[in-house]
Amino acid sequence: MNSQRWMSRQFFSFFITWGIFLPFWTGWMIHTKDISVSQASLIMSLGLVARGISTLLIFPYLSRKFSSKALINGMAIGTLIAIVCYIPANSFASLLVATLLLHLFYPALMPALDSAAGILAQNKQLKHYGKSRSWGSIGFVISGVILTVFTGALGDDVILWALLLGTLVLVCLNFMRAPVVLNEKPPVNQTKKVGMLQLFRVKHFGVVLVIVILLQAAHASYYNYGYIFLQEIHAPKYLIGVIINIAVISEIIFFFIADRSFRRFSVGSLLTLAALGSTVRWILVFTFPNVIVFCISQTLHACSFAMGHYAFMKFLIKNIPHSQIPNAQGMYSALALSWSTAIFTIFGGYLYEIEPRYAFIGMIVCTIPSMLLALVYRKLDHQKGELFERTS
Repeated sequence: MNSQRWMSRQFFSFFITWGIFLPFWTGWMIHTKDISVSQASLIMSLGLVARGISTLLIFPYLSRKFSSKALINGMAIGTLIAIVCYIPANSFASLLVATLLLHLFYPALMPALDSAAGILAQNKQLKHYGKSRSWGSIGFVISGVILTVFTGALGDDVILWALLLGTLVLVCLNFMRAPVVLNEKPPVNQTKKVGMLQLFRVKHFGVVLVIVILLQAAHASYYNYGYIFLQEIHAPKYLIGVIINIAVISEIIFFFIADRSFRRFSVGSLLTLAALGSTVRWILVFTFPNVIVFCISQTLHACSFAMGHYAFMKFLIKNIPHSQIPNAQGMYSALALSWSTAIFTIFGGYLYEIEPRYAFIGMIVCTIPSMLLALVYRKLDHQKGELFERTS
């Protein structure tokens, strides 16, 4: 079977649902379940904690017991059951329980899919990770645009049914035939040898992990306060969704051209460029608080997010043993995409209350250290390459 096409389809179908959940779910709970903003924020924050536990501990453990295909299927079915639990939930407690259950399964699909992509790449069955991942970003944009139309016509109630339908389609697609290598269970003799701490024996893994944690944490203010900041600088309300999607479109373009255009770039060079682009992005938003400059800064999402993520995947495929890929993905998802973002959301919120622009410039406390570390790693990596060339 065509592994490239299978991976593209999986990313596309998952991110269609993610494009419903990420931007709309908190608002759906507030408007349809009659809870306050503070209650919804608390529920989603606790869900983020559960997400970190799931991706850091539960997902890597299950990856040692089940094949990638079985794990993706199980996570998708668990997600569907959790979403159904929201239907009768009408109190704070019941919504919290449903949210915790959802975050145990749903976000783990992200590292599960990236792990599958890493396994296929290492087995020479996936030539272009970036192209497949770009289909995920396309799905995210499509679902957001379509749902905006439906919520405008039918109200916020449609959000639950859209997510339920999207997840049902995802479950059905997961039962279709997958690449054979993803159906293979981990060898019994490997399951006892893949402790997560052993990842730090891989040369420079710890440095690369810290860099990407800082890079992803720097998006905390944008993810949480970008929408209200656009209102603050008087962006036309009907254009806010379009402005936000500029970032995702730039991400799509990067992933689509990355394998061809950045094939010769080292991981260190990519991380340095990502950190530089991220720093420039937040300085622009702070210095020029107007809609046009904000739109321009959105194109730098291709550096700040997409290039950093691509660099980590490139490092993983090149350096991490097959059996350790789920551990590396779980650690990345929990530390870079969950907990660090939660911590810097609090920091950004404090700055936003003082002055909205401070929440964005404050993110350079992440980007500048990540750039310095990336430059150090790049130098070490190049020295290693030169030494290899002299001894070979």
